[in-house]
Amino acid sequence: MSERSNTPETNSTRPGETPSLWKQMLRSAVKLSLFTLAGVTLLLLAKQLTDEPIREAERANLLATINQLLPADQYTNDLLRDTLQVTNPKVFGTDTPVTIYRARRDGQPVGLVLTTVAPDGYSGDIHIMLAVYHDGRVAGVRVLKHKETPGLGDKVERRKSDWILSFNARQLTAENAQAWAVRKDGGQFDQFTGATITPRAVVKAIRKTLNYVRQKGDSLYE
Repeated sequence: MSERSNTPETNSTRPGETPSLWKQMLRSAVKLSLFTLAGVTLLLLAKQLTDEPIREAERANLLATINQLLPADQYTNDLLRDTLQVTNPKVFGTDTPVTIYRARRDGQPVGLVLTTVAPDGYSGDIHIMLAVYHDGRVAGVRVLKHKETPGLGDKVERRKSDWILSFNARQLTAENAQAWAVRKDGGQFDQFTGATITPRAVVKAIRKTLNYVRQKGDSLYE
């Protein structure tokens, strides 16, 4: 009867083999954790360094747009800090709170700048900014964003036509409310050839917003 001289390798454990394997795994886990921590730290640092410049750029762009409607020499306060938040989907066409920027000169009300949405544009929402003087006159209007048809509905843009300037200095009153419509609907505003839906939606949205401002009056400056 022959004697087996070799024991299968799979059934033996060499001294120190398991501890060495665990050490390698531990070292790998530590390295991976350090790399992850370093990566997260760099991302947070980059975010911190870029967030403020981005906010400043956004603030500058917003102020530049506002000053197209309400020139900076007409007010003396920081109207980007003098604000009021309101929510009224029926008026502003959005569930999102609307920021009203309040312009003052030496503490006295000058005007308001706010945004509104015409939800019934030909191709969807039309985002609008308008400025209204304290006496109710329109200081200016701009379309900020839209998806209207190029060459037709996009004439609401200032760079495409002067149509948006037709709101300047107009005032909504109880007596002339019916005139705040396109000519096709018996109003005073031109429509575009082949595109009535877009200007109709813009006029309607501005009329509703002006009516809101007129009804709220001085309470919007408090």
